[in-house]
Parts: sequence; structure tokens; C-alpha cells
Amino acid sequence: MGAPGINIPITPVPRYQGANAQGTNGDVSLSNSNEYAYLVDVGIGGQTFEVLLDTGSSDLWVVSSNCTTQDCAEVPKFDTTDTANLTLSGAAFHLGYLLGSVTGSIVADTVALGSYEVSSQVLALANGTSGLDLSGTGYSGILGLTFPAEASIAGTYGQTFIDNVFASLDEDDRFFAYKLGRNKTDSSFAIGQLDPTYANSSSNFTYIPVSSAGTNDGQYNFWKVPLQYITINSTRFDLSKTSVSGASTNIGILDTGTTLLLGPSADVERFWQSVGNTRNTDSGWQVRCNRAAIVGFVLGDGDNQQEFVLDPADVNWEPGSQQDGWCMGGIQANDGVFSGDWLLGDTFLRNVYAVHHAATNASSHRIGLLGMTDPTAALAQFRAVRGDDTTAPGQVHSRAPRSTQLTGADVCGVAVVCGFVFGVILALLLHIWLEPRSRGRKIIRY
Repeated sequence: MGAPGINIPITPVPRYQGANAQGTNGDVSLSNSNEYAYLVDVGIGGQTFEVLLDTGSSDLWVVSSNCTTQDCAEVPKFDTTDTANLTLSGAAFHLGYLLGSVTGSIVADTVALGSYEVSSQVLALANGTSGLDLSGTGYSGILGLTFPAEASIAGTYGQTFIDNVFASLDEDDRFFAYKLGRNKTDSSFAIGQLDPTYANSSSNFTYIPVSSAGTNDGQYNFWKVPLQYITINSTRFDLSKTSVSGASTNIGILDTGTTLLLGPSADVERFWQSVGNTRNTDSGWQVRCNRAAIVGFVLGDGDNQQEFVLDPADVNWEPGSQQDGWCMGGIQANDGVFSGDWLLGDTFLRNVYAVHHAATNASSHRIGLLGMTDPTAALAQFRAVRGDDTTAPGQVHSRAPRSTQLTGADVCGVAVVCGFVFGVILALLLHIWLEPRSRGRKIIRY
């Protein structure tokens, strides 16, 4: 107990051909967008691999030498003959993402991350991958950092890697922190301590309890926070009713493994119509490359709400992705997101320093966020690179249309009201039917 916290080198690697765009709808092209996947070195059985840092999944897996699919070609693979501590469980492993999947077998071996080493750590060896394009980006697997409830490897085989690491730390140090950068030198990942480059203390963070909405028995499955509304150029933009059962607001999921910021198609369409100078194509929403919008996401609940502003260059991707003056939008539509309404991927997370705290005796799971984007400076930089936009600003469509879909709570409420109304009507009809008869009836006394 009481192991020291450490900074762990994180390597941004360009994503090619939409590599691991888990969370996109499969039509959004990420090619030539100069976008990054964020990787860390993990040792498994004495072999070292670059794996994707992913707060949107739970499992640790790496491709094995038995993986022969094109998706995992030309990446370093785990050699099962070159390790002394490998334990085979004989159980199969399967994990599906919004885009892509992986299959293989569950094993255990010694796993090291920085100075942390866990013996007999459960993980999966991938014998086949699909739709992840590991070969295009060059990483060999994924290190999941979310809650065990989402693990495809059952807890009976062992704890997740991050839970095993947390078990070696004092309660107050059971957290990890990261800053995702826009270039190859400004990213950070640490466990048990803050990176002083971005924060010397926790006093300036906004802390938000993790939401368990949409889960059974109050379990936690993802790093989820309440999302109140969005702002576009300081104008409030309300969101459609949440689809998450038990939630009073929209729910956002912090996901470092997803490149884009994803939301319901109806809200995303209204968002881009509000920005203006946009179009919807087979490759997703595009925006004129010189169109600047200051967009904020208001997170938290009650009095503990805070707006986090995005750099216009994250809303309107850089000219490297342009086509005849059109650039790719950093916010795209996806109605396949489950357990939340919005995926707050890298286009959001690059604008904050994020700290994920495990529960302690004094507090529940929580996320601390520190805004890192100065909207005035970011807008000036955007215009210096893209040029001025002389067209009129878009008209913000602030109000969300009324939803025609009923949630379980809605159905229950309607049933209660209908039952009450039916009872009142039935009582009234009985009263009308019985009242004249009682008046004309002769009363006989004995």
C-alpha cells in the first residue's frame, strides 16, 4: 500500500483510414485529418506493446501471433512461446465496439505499466480483429480504464488492470489523470498524481459525481456525467430529452478511445444548422473551413455546473481534411450510443485536463475537469490560420423539438393518469345510472 504516483509517457500516433474510430457511424472519414490515437507502452510477459488508452472500455487485450486477419497485419504481436508465466483459461473472449470487434481467448500473465507490475493479470489475446485498423495506426491492443461492469472478461477470472493498480495505492491516490494533446509533445497520463505542467493541486478542478443512470442496481459502467446543454457563440442550445432511463438530464460519456464528439442525429443536425455554412454528406457533417464557432458543453448538476469551451479547431477540423473549402466537423451524429446520450471523445477531451477518481469511504466515483482552452486566444489563432469569415453568423435554433418517443417513466406516468381518469369516469357513470333508480325505489321498513 502507499505506492507512489507516476507519470507515464503517452504517445499520440496519427490515425490513418479511420483507425479505431469506435463510436463513429462508419461513414465518417478520418483520413488526412491529422488526428491522433493516444498510446501507452504496456509490458506483457516481458514483451512490450503500444496499446490505446481507452476510458470507454474495461478490458486489456493484445493481438497474439495467431492473429492473421488483415486488420491486425504488420503490428507487434504477443508470442505465447516467449513468456514464462502465461496461464491459459480456455475461455473465449469477444468484445464489440460501435465500430469494430475483437475475438480471442482469456489468459493471465505479468503486466507492467510504468513502475506498476501486476502478476497473474487477467487479459485477452486477440486471434482476430475487425474494423479497428490496427495496422493503419500501429498499436497492438487496448487498455480499458472504465468500470468492471462493462468488462467482457468476467470478474471471476480476475480484476481489471486499473483496479489492481488502485489496490496498491492509498485511497486518496486512486485516480488517473490525462491531457490529450494536439501535437506529439503536449499529452500527459499519470496515475496517483497530477502533472504539474497542467495542475499543481486539485483546488481549481470542477468535480462531478459519476452518474449511474441507465444501469441496474446503481452500478457504474462508464465514466458518465450529466450534460445540461450546449452553448453556440454564448447562446444556449437546449438538447432533446435524454434516452437514458433514470436520468433527469442528458448523459455524456468521457471516452478517450473515440476520436469524435458524438450525439443524437436530431440534435447534431440542429447544431450544425445553427452554426451555419455547413452541409451533411455521406462522409458526415462538413463545415466551411473558415467558419468559427465557440462551442461550450455545460456539465454537472445543481449548483455544481460548469461550462467547458472547445477550441474552434476541434469543432471545425483543420484544412488538412478540407475538400474544396469544406472541412470535417468534429461533432458528428450517432444514434447507436448506449448507456449515454453523447460520447465526449477526443475533440472534447483535448480541451480539458481530466482526473478520474475511484470511490473512497468519503466520496463516490467522481471526475474532475479543468478547462484548458482560452476562447479568445483560440478564436484569434483559428482566424490567423483559416482567415476571416465574412458571412453572417448562423441563427441558433435554441429549442429542442418535443420528443415523440416515450420513455419507460413516461409510459408509467401515462398509465397512472389514464387509470385515474378511467376510474373517475366509471364512478360518474355509475352515479348517473344508480341515482334515478334510488329516487324511484320504494323503501320498505321491517
